[in-house]
Amino acid sequence: MSAEAQARASVDQLLDVLDLDASRARTTEDIFTGRSHSMPTGRIYGGQVLGQSLLAAERTMPPDRAAHSMHGYFLRPGDSAQGVTISVDRIHDGRSFSTRRAQAYQNGVPIFSMIASFQDETPGLEHAAPMPTGMPDPEDLLPDEELVGGAGATALRMLTERPVDTRHVQSPIYLTADGERAAHQAVWMRMRAPMPDDQRLHRAALAYLSDMTIQESILRAHGVAWVTPGLKVASLDHAMWWHRPVRVDDWMLFVQKSPNARGGRGLATGRIYSREGVLAASVTQEIMIRVPEAG
Repeated sequence: MSAEAQARASVDQLLDVLDLDASRARTTEDIFTGRSHSMPTGRIYGGQVLGQSLLAAERTMPPDRAAHSMHGYFLRPGDSAQGVTISVDRIHDGRSFSTRRAQAYQNGVPIFSMIASFQDETPGLEHAAPMPTGMPDPEDLLPDEELVGGAGATALRMLTERPVDTRHVQSPIYLTADGERAAHQAVWMRMRAPMPDDQRLHRAALAYLSDMTIQESILRAHGVAWVTPGLKVASLDHAMWWHRPVRVDDWMLFVQKSPNARGGRGLATGRIYSREGVLAASVTQEIMIRVPEAG
């Protein structure tokens, strides 16, 4: 299979994962089912349930009321060999805002729970933090899979099979973390092939990729690579705010930093910009992190 065909297939697989089936709809609750990505680790990728849960909630909205924020908790590891059932509660519908609760289940128990808020497009005050200057263009950086090469078989498989092209501005920390121990980094990202024009899909896909690499500002601060023996990392919660429309099949810059790590937990924040410098979204995530030599 050519690289172009493989890229198209990986994005089509993501679109299939996001193509939920509505198995029941009621006044107060809606039930949806979705498929899962196959993952080498056997665990569901967190961005998958983020995107699916958001889309399930979006299905209960009129088309002109869009998601502007979500707050979610990862409750249990998911099994990537199984599908997901998502229950949506229609908590509130006001004149301008709506609120939905979505819970993703496997085997009858919740693995993820979120509350999301939706709003009609409304004029008002506007400002945005500017995109950092001096960043290299994505075309001047090698794709992450070319930097990994054959040195990490599992990492290489995950990088080449996923639908997102990622290019680290700093050296990636998949195999080593020998560079500066700084609690920040920046990563260019985009989907490997064109997506449909539906902004609901682009918001869900943005949630999908927002769980990708954001943990690394914590690891980079301590010189910890992903392949560190005994390293355990798990996402605890995830919050996201959509500020402005963006196409995820165009290049975006994900600027990340970690303000704190303590007690086996690390906090990471991120801003996602379009290539033109428009602030599209903000993200915050806390993770559980266990590093053997840290005690």
